[in-house]
Amino acid sequence: MGSAVITARAAATFEPVGRSVATARAFVRDTLQGWGYNDVVDDAVVLTSELVTNAVIHAGTAADVLCLRTEDGVRVEVADHYPEREVPLQSSGLDFGSPDRENGRGLLLCAALAARWGVEYTPTRKHVWFQLDLPERPVGIRSAGPLLPTALLPVTDQRVRVAVVQIDHSGSIAAWNDDAAFLFGHAADQVAGKQLTDFVAWPHTPGTSTGIADALQLSRWEGSYGIRCADGRVTPVYASHLRVRDTDGEPSTVCLLVRDYERAVLQSPVRAPVSDSSSENRATDPFEVFIGSPAPDDLDGLLQRTVERARDMLDADAAFLLLATDDETELEVRATTGLPSARQRFARVPVEAGTGRYGSARMPAVHEDLTAVPGAVPLLTDTGMRSVVTVPLKVEGRLTGSLGVAAEAPGRYSNEEALRLQFAADRIALAVESARLGELERLRRGSLSFLVEASDLLAGTLDRDQTLALMAQMTVPTLATWCAVYTIADQSSDPYLSYVLHEDEDLIDGLKALLSKIAPPDPVPTPGARIWAAPSEAGHRAALSTSTRSLDHDAPLSMSTATRTILATAQAVGGETVVLPLVARNRVIGMLTLGKPSDDHFRQEILELAEDLSRRAALALDNARLYSERMAISQSLQRSLLPPGLPDIENVEIEVIYRAAGEGNEVGGDFYDVFPIHDGAYGFAIGDVCGTGPEAAAVTGLARHALRLLAREGFPGPAVLERLNAAILDEGARSRFLTLLYGELWPQEDGSALLKVVCAGHPLPLRLRQDGTVEPAAEPQPLLGVLDDLELYEQEVTLDPGDVLLCVTDGVTERREGTRMLGDDGLANVLSTCTGLTAGAVAARILRAVERFAAEPASDDMAILAMRVPEPPRI
Repeated sequence: MGSAVITARAAATFEPVGRSVATARAFVRDTLQGWGYNDVVDDAVVLTSELVTNAVIHAGTAADVLCLRTEDGVRVEVADHYPEREVPLQSSGLDFGSPDRENGRGLLLCAALAARWGVEYTPTRKHVWFQLDLPERPVGIRSAGPLLPTALLPVTDQRVRVAVVQIDHSGSIAAWNDDAAFLFGHAADQVAGKQLTDFVAWPHTPGTSTGIADALQLSRWEGSYGIRCADGRVTPVYASHLRVRDTDGEPSTVCLLVRDYERAVLQSPVRAPVSDSSSENRATDPFEVFIGSPAPDDLDGLLQRTVERARDMLDADAAFLLLATDDETELEVRATTGLPSARQRFARVPVEAGTGRYGSARMPAVHEDLTAVPGAVPLLTDTGMRSVVTVPLKVEGRLTGSLGVAAEAPGRYSNEEALRLQFAADRIALAVESARLGELERLRRGSLSFLVEASDLLAGTLDRDQTLALMAQMTVPTLATWCAVYTIADQSSDPYLSYVLHEDEDLIDGLKALLSKIAPPDPVPTPGARIWAAPSEAGHRAALSTSTRSLDHDAPLSMSTATRTILATAQAVGGETVVLPLVARNRVIGMLTLGKPSDDHFRQEILELAEDLSRRAALALDNARLYSERMAISQSLQRSLLPPGLPDIENVEIEVIYRAAGEGNEVGGDFYDVFPIHDGAYGFAIGDVCGTGPEAAAVTGLARHALRLLAREGFPGPAVLERLNAAILDEGARSRFLTLLYGELWPQEDGSALLKVVCAGHPLPLRLRQDGTVEPAAEPQPLLGVLDDLELYEQEVTLDPGDVLLCVTDGVTERREGTRMLGDDGLANVLSTCTGLTAGAVAARILRAVERFAAEPASDDMAILAMRVPEPPRI
């Protein structure tokens, strides 16, 4: 390299894998752009790509890349570890190959693009290097510098003309000096009052994505564009804009314009890079390794790495990155470094201009002192930061975020830093957006799975209390740190705190006590989450009061349990609290309240997921309420159909076991009754109405009440059943047939009992004698509710001391296990084992045998009525 002085170097080694070529390109691009050598970046990247490909793909070895900076240009060396694979020297005269070949083009490109190139060999390596010289450019500085030979001074015309154009607040030309008229051919009176944009040929300045209208609104701006002259030509100019205000406070923009090749007159000098001759120190300017390799593969890691590198790049005290919503109306804080706390994480600020809004999000902005414009960057309020530079992240012209760095000292940043930061933002914008979209896709998939599981759980219960518990358990800790559910019984009722849950069970009681002391949120039906500040404020007041009281009483250093609970509860509710309405069937039936601990905010995606959950939970909660009401009414009606109790009959034991099939049913189609008729006589009945449920229960009520009424009127058993049959048939289409065993019982003086029974289509009653024999105690007769004219008769049965009469419904005899059925014979066998048992023991043994016969729950109603005449006591 002759006498050229090396002012900086950067080196890296790339493994022999395919992705190393892209990594090497990025390394060279970052290095040269960090040095300010943008003019030769593209050529250097192309040549590096070819030479590294030769090393890692064709030679199959690692590639060592070395970048050397000199005053005149840059030298890049690529070394592989395969010196035996020779390449033709520049002076050998050998053919480099066809440009159309898929490989072997590296040296051809070196010869075409590089000022100089060559190959050097060592025993272990082969070095291919190329030299790129910087193009000559006009030199301009804004401060005193060294003496330069006349030949190196910028070239101008005989007289340097600086056009001075003043633009008022509406963008119209208010002043146009003589130099402007000379340069562009428009007289001042011809352009006065016209928009500057009518004369500007605006190519976007590289790296800014800023239009002329936006540039005129910035406090300071430098860049290139063109002015359309009176003869139709476009004159390239370099411009420096300064926004000022007059004594009346009216803003305007002063534009200084020179011909583009005279830009040194106005252009701010590029900051000289720091010299570094150490080959080990590649990170003098953090921008050279802005993201680093490998880059984080998760969004949060990428964003955090970005703000840390941005802070280091501009030697700042803090940095932050915000991501835009899909409609670009808000920015969400996603990563910060150097700020007093992370309390702003996931907080949102509007993009457009206004108090507390992020007005500079769509273009680069430099604030020399935030105390002069309080609230210009809401994130930095009360953080002690004074100067800040922010730049947009854009992908295909769409705002995707904002990157900013800040310092505690004022006046730290200028347009130069804004351009450097904008270049960094442009470099990472696509990667950030890709990672954000990937995160959103994962969140959406997770949300769908979460909602599907939540729907299944909520649909699996109709119990109100269990539904409330499920709502809270699904939100904590997946969506929030704590949750409270308020319910509203009816339109006239106030919200009631029904359920409270915290991820730390020790805080639930304190949280419940705090929420019970404050007014519940208003039951507003407006969809979506709204902020509720009351819990945080109440917690703060309670903590402050407790701390003050402790100080007043000279409390010891160790806090009491009550004090610790209050302070922990205050911290638990110190973050953001949101309320989502529970709306079902166009009525607010409650509120779902979600909270975060101190300094935490909810992500918008989490709030949207919570809103979806609240809609499903509201419907499940309302279904549980309706089901509970229906069950309460049904059970109340069913209880009214059951006998109030069993009478005490002298010398006769009576036991009844009743089981209604169906969830929530207390009475079904089977029924029983035992009641006094007149002195010394009692009636008993056991029946089975076709079907189950409310319709069968209605016929049950008709039969039971009709039996009592007719028996007490003195009708004998057959007449009672015949009249009941007529009443059932009178129901018409609603009628259901009925099997019924009805009897009358008279205890006798000798200790026996006389029974008169009528068995109308019902399973026959069984008599168990003392010797263990079992026999039917009646004959079958036609069932009720089918025939108009019935001729029924009654049969007399005498129960001797120790005898048992067992009456059951067909739910007992028809108990099934696969193809097997208990049947009459099976029932008789079980009854034969009950000799000597009381009536209660007989009924219990029959029920146990029925339940053990099959594993599945019973699908039919069952009634068991056992009557026993006890044996006289032995003397």
